[in-house]
Amino acid sequence: MRTPVLADAPDIARLANNEKLHAVLARVPYPYSETDAVDFITNVVSDPNERIYAITLAEAGTLIGVIGFSFVDGQPPELGYWLGEPFWGHGYATEAVRGAIAAIVDVEPVVFARVIATNRGSRTVLEKAGFTLVRQAIGNCGPHKGVEMTDYRYEAKRAG
Repeated sequence: MRTPVLADAPDIARLANNEKLHAVLARVPYPYSETDAVDFITNVVSDPNERIYAITLAEAGTLIGVIGFSFVDGQPPELGYWLGEPFWGHGYATEAVRGAIAAIVDVEPVVFARVIATNRGSRTVLEKAGFTLVRQAIGNCGPHKGVEMTDYRYEAKRAG
């Protein structure tokens, strides 16, 4: 994992511009253009309330997705992530989530993640990475969707 840079914009746009990905994410709009990717890298990655990383393949350094934490005062950090569809089902998301949690758990005693109920793959990733389901709720699924959907809230806590 590394910080995304402007040179990543074409890869981020290519991977994020996918209806299947959009269907299971709350924060990523569709269609997703290179302009959206540049905006993400320029504004979100540099936001002090966000800690964002590019997920890359170790061997080639190929960008395959994004992972990060959002920080809101008075709440535990929220983990969010996505992988491009060609990389689904290979264990990369679980490895990235485990790595991100290992890097923050010494500083933050609790981390949470929300998953749209229909995103069974992400629910499985969180469970494999040690998260526990703590509640189910209906909430707004993000400004670009403008609908309410059932989501699940998971938490990971520092051991001991």
